[in-house]
Amino acid sequence: MNAPSAGVKTVTRAARREAAQMISAEAALEHSLDARKDSQGNQFEAQLKEAVHLKNGPELANGTTLIGTVTTDRTKAHGASRLALRFTEARLKDGKTIPIQATIMDVSQPESGFDIDAGTESASVWSGKTLQVDEIGVLSGVDLHSRIGAKNSGVFVSKKNDNMKLLAGTRLTLAIAAKKAG
Repeated sequence: MNAPSAGVKTVTRAARREAAQMISAEAALEHSLDARKDSQGNQFEAQLKEAVHLKNGPELANGTTLIGTVTTDRTKAHGASRLALRFTEARLKDGKTIPIQATIMDVSQPESGFDIDAGTESASVWSGKTLQVDEIGVLSGVDLHSRIGAKNSGVFVSKKNDNMKLLAGTRLTLAIAAKKAG
């Protein structure tokens, strides 16, 4: 009985160590993501809304493009959908890319007339203490599940809507770090 408990503590310590290397960043989706149209393997991009200096890597300037991949796209016949996303790299202004790891800690809809190039105040900041998010109704009819140290940056689930969309300009609060080699 002690072994599972010890394993849970090890995972939590590992997640805390990983979280200690991460910082908060705000990004906005450049294009909409649609559970019906975007399939596994499709790439997507988000743009940083502020400059951030990674604790274990370079500074990422305001406007740096974060590149990710749709890792799971399941639309069920009974009206539910699931969209798992994974951020994998940042494309710097000079065109170079660096591998990153990022966890989606919060999401908010784009404001009416939202301009993804406009510099606006951060709606939410990750404190460095939250290691897991299970937010029901983070967007209308959509839940967010994410965990520091998980393969995916976040998983969006809708049990009511088989046509789940994340609109262009959707704001993402991220815990982000340069990815360790190996």
